[in-house]
Amino acid sequence: MEKLIAKASIQIRKPINEVFEAIVDPTKMNHYFIKSSTGQLETDKTVEWTFPEFSESFPVTGKKITYNTYISFDWSGGLPNQLVEIVLSPFGDNSTVVKITEHEMSDDAEGILIMMRQTEGWANFLACLKAYLEYDINLRTGAFDFMFQK
Repeated sequence: MEKLIAKASIQIRKPINEVFEAIVDPTKMNHYFIKSSTGQLETDKTVEWTFPEFSESFPVTGKKITYNTYISFDWSGGLPNQLVEIVLSPFGDNSTVVKITEHEMSDDAEGILIMMRQTEGWANFLACLKAYLEYDINLRTGAFDFMFQK
């Protein structure tokens, strides 16, 4: 059976080191993605991420972190083969292309829904990252309140 993956990419007009740090450093990530973290994302280290919309925290395990080029982590809660990979590439003068791939979902109705949600989520992550780094704006603030109204 085929497996599905979620993908998203964007160009950010900032040097690769600034983009890399904004992804692994929780004091930067809390300006566009998470509310808090128990530490910096590192190879073979598990941290807990808390998001603004949820009261619980989520374990995230750094798998391989290569300075300025590659970040991978597992945040699946133990699901097999559920790896997030972020590849950073310099582009032009002081820009960075960020490509994200999340592996892998089943090729069935449930897997398709998960793949669609994850693709949407990673596109949002990248837009928030770009807005933060280029314009110092937190797009996430209030963006998902509608999803949690009773």
